[in-house]
Amino acid sequence: MDATAKARFDLINDNLTEILNPKLIESILTEGWNLHVYWGTVTTGWPHTGYFVAAIKIAQLLASGCEVVVLLADIHAFLDNLKAPLELVENCMKYYRKIITAILKAVSMSTEKLEFVLGSSYQKSPEYVMDVYKLSSLVSEHDAKGAGAEIMKQMSNMPLSGLLYLILQYLMRSTLNPMLS
Repeated sequence: MDATAKARFDLINDNLTEILNPKLIESILTEGWNLHVYWGTVTTGWPHTGYFVAAIKIAQLLASGCEVVVLLADIHAFLDNLKAPLELVENCMKYYRKIITAILKAVSMSTEKLEFVLGSSYQKSPEYVMDVYKLSSLVSEHDAKGAGAEIMKQMSNMPLSGLLYLILQYLMRSTLNPMLS
């Protein structure tokens, strides 16, 4: 790796516990390509100081030349144990976008290669809804509960939204992959 690619790799790797395939990232950077990075957040409440950690990492990724997509998972926020009504989720989503952008600007980071995507922008499409139905026909209640968050496992009579949340989570990742390539 030349010095430029090495510097980019070091910035990408900084403060990460693990990179799953460092050789792949090294080869992409050596060839002069930019990585496409996805970071998602569920907009259930107001951002807190913990968001600075993610925002600083996003700033490092942008500084290394990565193209970053921030997913604002608005439908997930609504389905997340019904913690927030749709109206609040919509306002939170707008606020998250402004806060994340403001944090990046506060550290003098250009947001030119930063894109915000709302989960609902593709999760309401007929194709996506059909994929939800297809996956729902393959996943058992037992498996969905087993894969669920700890909070879901503690509920004796969980709303169906908690199980649906997991299917949407899987489909969200597979849907965004083509967007990131």
